[in-house]
Amino acid sequence: MKANKYLYWITFIAVLSGLIFGLNMAGISGAVPFIREYFSLSDFSLGAAVSSIMIGCLFGALMIGSLSDKYGRRSMMIIAAFLFIVSSIGCALSESIILFIGSRFIAGLGVGAVSVLAPTYISEIAPANKRGTLVANNQFAIVIGILLAYVIDYGFVDVEDGWRYMMAIPFVFGILFLILLLVSFPESPRWLAKEGKYEEARSVLNNIGGELYGEQELDTIRQNIISSVNSSRVRFKELFKGKAAKVVLLGTLLAVFQQITGINAVISFAPTIFSQAGVGEDMALLQSILVGVVNFIFTIVALWLVDKKGRKILLLWGTMGMTISLAYMVYAFVSGASNSIGILISLLGYIGFFAASLAPVMWVVTSEIYPNRIRGLAMSFSTAISWVCTFLTVQFFPWMLNNLGGSITFGLFGVFSLLAFLFIFKYIPETKGKSLEQIEMELARN
Repeated sequence: MKANKYLYWITFIAVLSGLIFGLNMAGISGAVPFIREYFSLSDFSLGAAVSSIMIGCLFGALMIGSLSDKYGRRSMMIIAAFLFIVSSIGCALSESIILFIGSRFIAGLGVGAVSVLAPTYISEIAPANKRGTLVANNQFAIVIGILLAYVIDYGFVDVEDGWRYMMAIPFVFGILFLILLLVSFPESPRWLAKEGKYEEARSVLNNIGGELYGEQELDTIRQNIISSVNSSRVRFKELFKGKAAKVVLLGTLLAVFQQITGINAVISFAPTIFSQAGVGEDMALLQSILVGVVNFIFTIVALWLVDKKGRKILLLWGTMGMTISLAYMVYAFVSGASNSIGILISLLGYIGFFAASLAPVMWVVTSEIYPNRIRGLAMSFSTAISWVCTFLTVQFFPWMLNNLGGSITFGLFGVFSLLAFLFIFKYIPETKGKSLEQIEMELARN
C-alpha cells in the first residue's frame, strides 16, 4: 500500500505538467476576441498569436529528448516549470503583439518539453499492469487543464482586461509544479540505470513496488542494457536505421494522426466555431465549457478501459466514431443547419471519441513501443513532428473556417480520421500487459 501511494504521488507530480499544458493550450480560447480587438489583429495575425505556442512546442519537443537522455528527466522538468512561470507573466503583461507571441513561444517550449517528458517518465516508473492507466493520467490532467481554462475564461469574460487574468493562470500552477519537483520527485530508474547508477535506480524501484519488485525490475533493465548492441550515447541518425526506423515511423505517424484530425483547432477556437454557427458570444463560451466537460468524462472512460480492453481497440473505436461525428458535422453545415443543435451534438461526439482514444492512447503506445535505448530521443522526434502538424492546423484554421467554410474544413478532418482508422487497423500492435523490454523484443522480431 505504501509503495502504491509513492507511485501515485510521483505520477501526480509528473502529470501536473499536463494540467499546465492544458491551461496554456486552451486558456487563449476565451481571450481570442479580446486580443483580436486589443492588438487589432487580422485572421493571419490572430492565427499567429494562437499558434505561436505550437512553434515553441516543436522546438521544446525536438530538443528535450537528447537533453533528457543526457541530463535526466527530472532536471528538464524543473527547467520546464521555470518556462511556464516566465511565459505566463509575459503573456499577462504584454502591451505589444510581439511580446505576446514571444511569451506564447516560451510557453510552448515548456509544453513541448513536458509533452515528451511526462509520458516518458511515467512509462519508465510504472509496473506493466498499471502503465497504460498511469500514462493516460497525463492526458487526463491535460483535459482537466482545458476544462479549468474554459471555466476561468468564462469567469473573467466581463472583467476589464480579463484576458490578462486568463493568460496569467499557469503562473500559479507553475510555482506549485516547481516546488513539488524540487522537494519530492525522484529521477527515472531506467535513466539512472542507463547512466550506471544502479543503486539509485534500485532505491527508486524499491519505493515504487517493494524490494522484490525492485530487484526483479532492475535485473530486467540491466540485462536489456547489456544486450544493447552499443551502450554509447544514442545519435539522432540511429532513429532512421534498421528495425528502429520502422518503430519510429509507426509512432510518428500515430502522433501525426492525433493532430491532423483537428483537435487543437477545436480546443483553441471552440467559442469561434460556435459563434460562426450562430451562437451568441456568452453562450458560445458556455458551450465551450460543455466541450471541456465531455473531454473530461470520456478521458475517464479511456483511463478505465486502456488496461482492461487494450490500446488498439480503443484507437479503432475512437477514430471510427470521430469519422462519423465529423461526417454529421459536414452534413449540418451543408444543409444549412449550422445554427442548430446538430453542430453541438456532432462536435461533442467528435470530442468524446477523441478523448477516449487518440488523446491518451497515442501517448501510451508511443511511450511503450520505442526501445529503452532510444526512447527519449524517439519520443522527442515523434512529438516534434506532431507539433508541426498542430501548428499548421491551428495557424490556418481561422482562414479555413472563414474562406472554405465549416463543411470543407471539418470534412478534411473527417478524411484524416478515416485514414487514421485504417492505419491503426493494419499497423499498430497491441501492447497491453507487456513489459517495455518484452514489447521491444517482440517488435525487433517483426
